[in-house]
Amino acid sequence: MDPRAKLAGDVAIGAYAVVGPDVELAEGVWLGPHALVVGRTSVGRRTRVFSFAVVGEDPQDKSFDRETSELRIGADNVIREHCSIHTGTRKGGRVTSLGDDNLLMNSVHVGHDAQIGSHCILASYSGLAGHVVVQDHAVLGAYTGVHQFCRVGESAMVAGGSKCAQDVPPFALVHGDRAVLKGINAVGMRRRGFSPAQIAAVHRAYHLIFSSRLRLEPALARVRAELADSPEVARLVCFLESSERGFCR
Repeated sequence: MDPRAKLAGDVAIGAYAVVGPDVELAEGVWLGPHALVVGRTSVGRRTRVFSFAVVGEDPQDKSFDRETSELRIGADNVIREHCSIHTGTRKGGRVTSLGDDNLLMNSVHVGHDAQIGSHCILASYSGLAGHVVVQDHAVLGAYTGVHQFCRVGESAMVAGGSKCAQDVPPFALVHGDRAVLKGINAVGMRRRGFSPAQIAAVHRAYHLIFSSRLRLEPALARVRAELADSPEVARLVCFLESSERGFCR
């Protein structure tokens, strides 16, 4: 451990773990044996980093020129064995970030400038390329791959082995190479505490946008008119309208 690192008093560090000089570890952080935490990295309270995880290393980006960049990790995350999470780059705002209460299973890769929300699950061997955004409560099945600059919306479920080359809409269930829409993630919404009426509103919005044979703009206009009282539908519409890569259908 570098003596310049900033550690709370109750941080636990396993045998042969490495902590770099610019690292900050908050209260209750636990590093397993042989874990590596380096770079300008801050780790929030009670986060656990397991053996052989590599956290805060330089980006895998040929344009990276040793510019100052960061990795910010929130509270109560679990980062399992052999995960790799890299700092940001000049092109992406210099910051990679994870929110709170995320589970990254073994061998997950989080590329430079990725932005992961809170309460997400990334199953084993999933990979996020640079500049990916994963919103709150999303679930990525094992061996999922997400293309650079793609977004995965809130409470979306990406089935194992899927390859996402376009945005995954909020509340969606997608599968395949390339990933296509299979319905809404009603199970995930119920687990999150959404009411039957809220789920029904999202289901109606999905029908109008993806199954009604309306073109996108008229479909969105009808969704706004019929479902104006649904904040979940409003977030869905905003997500689709802001898509730069297109979205799964």
